Amino acid sequence: MNHTYRHSLLLFATLLIAISGLIYELLAGTLSSYLLGDSVYQFSLVIGLFMTAMGLGAYFSRFIQDRLESAFIIIQIILGLSGGLSALVLFYAFSYLNNYSIFLFLICLLIGSLMGLEIPLITRILGRHHALKINISDILSADYIGSLVAALMFPLVLVPQLGLISTSLTLGMVNLLVAGMAVWLFQKEVAWRSLSLWVLAGFMLLATGLWHSHQLLQFFEQRLYQNEVIFAHTSPYQRIIVTRKDQRFRLYLNGNLQFDSLDEYRYHEALVHPLLGQLRHRHKILVLGGGDGMAVREVLKYPDVEQITLVDLDPVITDLFRDNPLLNQLNHQALHDKRVTVINRDAWKFLDETQETFDGIILDLPDPHSLGLSKLYSRAFYSLLSRHLNRQGLLVTQATSPFYAREAFWCIHNTLAATQTPLERGDTLHTRAYHTYIPSFGDWGFVLAGHQRIAWDGWRLAADLHYLQEQNLSSLIEFPPDMAEVETEINTLQTHPLPMYYEKGWGEWFD
Repeated sequence: MNHTYRHSLLLFATLLIAISGLIYELLAGTLSSYLLGDSVYQFSLVIGLFMTAMGLGAYFSRFIQDRLESAFIIIQIILGLSGGLSALVLFYAFSYLNNYSIFLFLICLLIGSLMGLEIPLITRILGRHHALKINISDILSADYIGSLVAALMFPLVLVPQLGLISTSLTLGMVNLLVAGMAVWLFQKEVAWRSLSLWVLAGFMLLATGLWHSHQLLQFFEQRLYQNEVIFAHTSPYQRIIVTRKDQRFRLYLNGNLQFDSLDEYRYHEALVHPLLGQLRHRHKILVLGGGDGMAVREVLKYPDVEQITLVDLDPVITDLFRDNPLLNQLNHQALHDKRVTVINRDAWKFLDETQETFDGIILDLPDPHSLGLSKLYSRAFYSLLSRHLNRQGLLVTQATSPFYAREAFWCIHNTLAATQTPLERGDTLHTRAYHTYIPSFGDWGFVLAGHQRIAWDGWRLAADLHYLQEQNLSSLIEFPPDMAEVETEINTLQTHPLPMYYEKGWGEWFD
């Protein structure tokens, strides 16, 4: 076979190997973040394990002295099977074996070591026909280009279109195709019949898994959640699960419970009505997050509200809770109301581009367990919010549990209190912390903020509330000693102490 042709095919194989290797790494980090939370820690751990293992693999490649082509093919077969089955193994370990971390360590060590073995082997194989400097530059170029392709494909194509398990199995098949191509290229140098059988057997195994991947994912997720899974979808932003038991529904995002229909009214009434009940004018209301429409439902209980703008990043959520007949009954079809405008956009970008101001701003966001979410609880973001708040307006944010994550809660409060108001030079936002009990979550906290001092009286509450009444509002601002205010750092884009407070607090209780 022409050496130039073989050289080109092996460089193409290097490109495919680089793509699959980085995607295995991203899969392990994403799956760990989905199952365990704390995305920064999980991705750091996975990257560290992979890089260390690749270094070990590169070191041990020196001990492969002969039959380099056979070694390369065997490594590809093992890599295809281990990488292709990695997501299934990790799901199984988390769901049934309760020792996920050990399996994560072993998988990262195995896949990383195999990846580390490959580049030196390809370099030595190609070195028989080209100068070393040409081989190194060509191989590294293919490797880096493959990494870029993988980094783009993973969030934009693979996860939203295939999901985690199907992506893993598909990339495993790609490695086996590379092994098959190598068998064909090196048929004179290797035992091609036996290796071909191994490639075919592995390919059929992964193809069978891919065919049944949806059922396999349902099997694992049914184990993770208490009730029947009636909706499961991986959007470009998150894994969305809705479960049902009779007329009880629960929403999970990336494995974290967002609401239980039995008691969600307590959360949403506490989030919305202390703000709306004190506003002198409540004509224009902005809701950030809250794509399930529950907060909008509560806002619509005030007939003098003229305009509600709901900004939620994920259109899958807003479409689901607008159009699904089982779920839109929970928000009383609030997203169909003519006063409601739904915008699927990043909250920061929306605020940065709009010139509108609002009487009330409601932040119904997920907990700040990652840097991506922490920025929406930062002083910079609150400063941006304050510029869109009318002089007598108020904003409110959910602020996690002041009991389970006491420092995180008061960090959110203290960050708001340290945010400069654009209306008075040198003055900061006025704040009011409060909390209530929600059976699904425990004691839960909220923070009101505005340009002017916030009273806790003179209420104008909607009439048809299930939980909040004027006589029980005073108890919301009373904090017992174990939840009382503590000093914390301010959450800024530079330092981000909030996710650390959050993980520390919840970790003490549930790790």
